[in-house]
Amino acid sequence: MSQDGFIRIFDTTLRDGEQTPGVSLTPQQKLEIAKQLDKLGVDTIEAGFPITSSGEVESVKLIAKAGLNAEICGLARVEKKDIDLAIDCGVSCIHTFIATSDTHLQYKLKITREEALQKAVEAVEYIKSHGLTVEFSAEDATRSDPEFLIKIFKAVVDAGVDRIDIPDTVGIATPAKIAELVKLVKAHCNIPISLHCHNDFGLAVANTLAGIEAGATQAHLTINGIGERAGNAALEEVVMALHCLYGKKTKINTKLIYETSRMVSRIMGIVVQPNKAIVGENAFGHESGIHTHGVLSHPLTYEPFDPALVGRRRWLQAGKHAGTHGIRAQLEELGIYPTDEQIKEIVRKVKELGDKGKRVSDADLLAIASTTCEKVKEEERIVKLLDLGVITGINVVPTASVKLEIDGKIYVTAETGVGPVDSAMKAIQKITDNLANIRLKEYRLEAITGGSDALADVLIKVEDKDGNIAAARATGEDIVVASVDAMIEGINKILLRRRLTKL
Repeated sequence: MSQDGFIRIFDTTLRDGEQTPGVSLTPQQKLEIAKQLDKLGVDTIEAGFPITSSGEVESVKLIAKAGLNAEICGLARVEKKDIDLAIDCGVSCIHTFIATSDTHLQYKLKITREEALQKAVEAVEYIKSHGLTVEFSAEDATRSDPEFLIKIFKAVVDAGVDRIDIPDTVGIATPAKIAELVKLVKAHCNIPISLHCHNDFGLAVANTLAGIEAGATQAHLTINGIGERAGNAALEEVVMALHCLYGKKTKINTKLIYETSRMVSRIMGIVVQPNKAIVGENAFGHESGIHTHGVLSHPLTYEPFDPALVGRRRWLQAGKHAGTHGIRAQLEELGIYPTDEQIKEIVRKVKELGDKGKRVSDADLLAIASTTCEKVKEEERIVKLLDLGVITGINVVPTASVKLEIDGKIYVTAETGVGPVDSAMKAIQKITDNLANIRLKEYRLEAITGGSDALADVLIKVEDKDGNIAAARATGEDIVVASVDAMIEGINKILLRRRLTKL
């Protein structure tokens, strides 16, 4: 374990994470994420790979000058020009690497093992001569000859390296192999050992934890597990497993995990899969009657830890698997208290909808309750769309104007966007932001009939600042109108829930 008994977290979201296919960040976006990672409590932020572009140089310089608490690291090959450029960026640490597997040496680098060893040693000595912390990675370590791997690690240790890293570059290791390799390296090198595991076989988190159990004291991780190909070991999964399952400590403020996940997802444009551990939308969602009954009686029956520990909230879903306890709890959240007979009828109707393949939304549940419970009246819509106008074209900036009625008051505004839907959504949010502080979380468009006059089926999810999520759907021949209708419905759902909860 590392100094003070903590496992170090080396975050590479801004370097390996940005290498996710289709992702490219501006310097300001990288700085925004770096500041959040610093708040989260990571030990090292790998800010980028300066040699790759002038924009990357600017990004690393911005982050290095931001006065963050984390160690700021730049990646460099074992080449003087890479190292010099990283030094010029003002980083306090350089992560340098060279491949050690025969496959890479022969087919990529076209050099011998001895040449690779010499380059590694010279790079470490050169970086240390400038007074910087240096971490050395043996790229493709898990496919390297163990004897040569130990030889090159011992050589860089003698050259003054501060940390050595074992990368599973193509994700082919198993937990047992990683543990064996860490023990082997540790037996020959009395220095902090790090792990950098890729997820090609879905084993990145398991391999990282196995390596730590075997004696590694640092893990290279990314938010949401993003990265090259199938990604890297996910920070949120490794950290929570270390804290809750292994009894090990990190400096991570776990309550900021979900917030950080959402930021990275938004800025990088990568949607987190619903069933993703820790940060996925369904991670703390319950529908099954058995599960909701258990979790309402005692949360630990079907939750491994309190969702608040990672900045989340538990939520219940009405559907064909739901039971009386879960649906009653949902209705009571909305200020509705049905009798035993009424709740039985509501559950029956919910299950009927579920059996037809329909997702039962809060609005559906309210509608069922309103027809079943005599005392429950259907609420009026808080936000109403009165008018919508859109201008778009080839040489025209897409612009939308909207007229809304909110609690009897009329509001009119216009906004531009990348397209008619985007501009319309922005116009709505411009009006409702101060009132609702609700943002569009997910947007999906499907054509449900053929031809140019196809009906558009728009599905959206919106979320407020407290983490309340509402799904909404609208269908129509006009994509813009259907999108706006769905957005307005989503906003109304959240506002209705807020008001009913406060009654």
